[in-house]
Amino acid sequence: MNKENYFVTAIGTDSGKTFISAILCEALQADYWKPIQAGQPKDSDRVAELVSNSKTKIHPERYLLKTPASPHAAARIDGVEIKLGDFILPETSGSLIIEGAGGCMVPINEKDFVIDIVERFDSEIILVANLYLGSINHSLLTSFLLQQKKLNVKGIIFNGVPNTESERIILQHTGLKCLLKVEQEAKVTKSEVLKYANILKNNWK
Repeated sequence: MNKENYFVTAIGTDSGKTFISAILCEALQADYWKPIQAGQPKDSDRVAELVSNSKTKIHPERYLLKTPASPHAAARIDGVEIKLGDFILPETSGSLIIEGAGGCMVPINEKDFVIDIVERFDSEIILVANLYLGSINHSLLTSFLLQQKKLNVKGIIFNGVPNTESERIILQHTGLKCLLKVEQEAKVTKSEVLKYANILKNNWK
């Protein structure tokens, strides 16, 4: 597999980006970086717990905020100013998985959004769509935004209780490739991450 950077974003908050990021790190033996963390526990710690390979390195957050809220709000409460120009890719010897905060249009300050971080880096986007009532609308809106910005999307990963009809119509209208379908697991452990990482490897190309 090529050494690339992949930005994991989602159609909303609590879509399972951290679980998916761990799967990607395991499948690609890639490093992990979360540029903005708002609140505890840290997603980087969770990824470190879930990966089994010895090659993945966890890079420190550029902004580590105490308040669990939207980055722009957390930064204001914590007395921090998030600047888009402050984000610099960590040095890696392999691929890098970058996990965004919330969905694409989550504000990081008064004018910039999470998706604007992608435009600073040569990264392909991996879109996570958890399946719920309303997920079709949110998935299509997010995909259309990415198309409008002419950003490169590697594919989509569905997460949650399977919904064949929702998945079908989302793929039809977005034209995205389905990289993986992750079911709603009772407990997320290293074994689940390994299981899905092996499936992802087969679908990657």
